[in-house]
Amino acid sequence: MNRNLVIFILPAILLLIDWYVWQAIKTLSRSASEGTQRTIAIIYWGFTAVAISLYIIVQLLPADSLSRQTRALIWAGIAVPYFSKFIVILFLFIDDIIRFLRWIVSLFNKPETRQAVQDGTQSVSPVSDTLSRSDFLMKTALVAGAVPLVAFSWGIISGAHDYRIRRVRLPMKNLPSGFDGMTIAQISDIHSGSFFNKTAVRGGVEMLLKQKPDMVFFTGDLVNTYAEEVNSYIDVFDKVKAPLGVYSTLGNHDYGTYARWPSEQARQRNVMDVVAAHKQMGWNIMMDENKILEQNGDKIALIGVQNLGFGPAALRMGNLAKAYRGTEDMPVKLLLSHDPTHWDAQVRPQYPDIDMTFSGHTHGAQFGVEFGDLKWSPVQYFYQQWAGLYKEGSQRLYVNRGYGYIGYPGRVGILPEITIFELVKAKVSGM
Repeated sequence: MNRNLVIFILPAILLLIDWYVWQAIKTLSRSASEGTQRTIAIIYWGFTAVAISLYIIVQLLPADSLSRQTRALIWAGIAVPYFSKFIVILFLFIDDIIRFLRWIVSLFNKPETRQAVQDGTQSVSPVSDTLSRSDFLMKTALVAGAVPLVAFSWGIISGAHDYRIRRVRLPMKNLPSGFDGMTIAQISDIHSGSFFNKTAVRGGVEMLLKQKPDMVFFTGDLVNTYAEEVNSYIDVFDKVKAPLGVYSTLGNHDYGTYARWPSEQARQRNVMDVVAAHKQMGWNIMMDENKILEQNGDKIALIGVQNLGFGPAALRMGNLAKAYRGTEDMPVKLLLSHDPTHWDAQVRPQYPDIDMTFSGHTHGAQFGVEFGDLKWSPVQYFYQQWAGLYKEGSQRLYVNRGYGYIGYPGRVGILPEITIFELVKAKVSGM
């Protein structure tokens, strides 16, 4: 199909959506003054003109003429309102079905009754000021559409960088005394290619540093695809320091497998550039290896693997057997593994002595509800473990909700996270 034809198909669909929703807005505003109706029409169709114009311009411009962040914001500015309009259409469609059924029924009524039904004058209620069913559904439709419009817009304006500190206490029965009370900060899924507010990103780093952790873990996805994405943020994340060091690993996006490359060698060079960025920031990147941590004469093992995924977006690059080798005699083993599906697939069944796994990857879908004990996100239908702390026997997994975002440049309900863990020696074996 001709590319120019494809470019203009979506605008035609958007116009059809706008026309359908406009019928409800026009009907509900019919009692307003002529000037008010004209203002509503100008605002409504003005947005349509801007949205469609931006879409066509973005399609016709060379790919490198706009930054990735600008493109993401433009797509969000188009997608969020039209998603809301789609919700409106679902309600209006119900109203149209009801109108159609009323018309069918009217065909079997007496002529004078049918005329009354078609004119909408037949009364089903003696209360004259009760909303007609069609008015009720149209108002309900517009309210239902306004909810996601407001929520997702606020998710971009505020939620994207509304960093939250979460504190988790980790009792461990074999924890050596030298590590009792040690604190670890975890961040994950930075996705530097998506950021559009460097000041806010820097503010999150400052929040982390104020916690004064003994050690920091980063569990993958420094970039969306290209190593160059992090270049303008190296001077932000190189401030992340801790007395016992910063340790990191790679996530599925860091391998560049979601883009087309001129050659496999080019993709590999990109991965090495991502690794180099970790080192430039002073982070100790762990590529299927381990580090024996020593404190006051006591030792524990830190293990870091490359991405090992066994669920959606599965990418298997790591080698846990290699990373584990040499830690067998350590009393406590901590594992950095980006994808939480690795825990059920390999860590728990094959390495029961790995006490704690730190993961990320899911972002909590960047959308959901967390209120007290209530926790819901659509991502839970794809991942068994998707946010927070999980325990099976003596093993634990923590899934960080992520520091950044990808795709939708915001967060609703599931906010960006900085986790602070405290390792404590368990007083009882049952913990």
